[in-house]
Amino acid sequence: MKKNNLLLVLLMCFSLTLFAQNDKDRKVIKDAEKAKEAFIVKNKSMAKYFAEADAYVIFPNVGEGAFIVGGASGNGAVYENGQLIGMAKMKKIDVGAQIGGEAYREAILFNSDESLKRFKDDDFELSAKVSAVLVKDGASLNADYRDGVAVFTMPKAGLSVEASVGGQNFEFIPFEK
Repeated sequence: MKKNNLLLVLLMCFSLTLFAQNDKDRKVIKDAEKAKEAFIVKNKSMAKYFAEADAYVIFPNVGEGAFIVGGASGNGAVYENGQLIGMAKMKKIDVGAQIGGEAYREAILFNSDESLKRFKDDDFELSAKVSAVLVKDGASLNADYRDGVAVFTMPKAGLSVEASVGGQNFEFIPFEK
């Protein structure tokens, strides 16, 4: 009897997560899972980074364009202890000498409760001092966490003269329980 109750509770939790998502969210989640696989296929050491992170957010499709004024945006899936907990939105606007456009994947990994809390509280922004590690085939990844955060990017397509992550703002949308 206890086994059936446990199964019922697990089914209810799973159902709540499913019903909390719309079609757009489900597509982003599916794309985020594919992006995580792509990061690991591109560089095997990424598996260790994902496994050891307290939490991470994956933006599978970030679009960035610029002609003097630049902008970027993307939607992502947020995971804590390997479990999907919500969605995220990213926006970036900057001004400067830049031209071009690109599409890329971005993974933000957290290794501290404080940095994850800031992200969840929508009090999180990547500053100019944070740089992303570009994930390449077999290249050594020496990503250091800065203030509990490490950022990885992987180009999908495009050409851009400027590709920094500083100035990105985020919004966290938790799944309703």
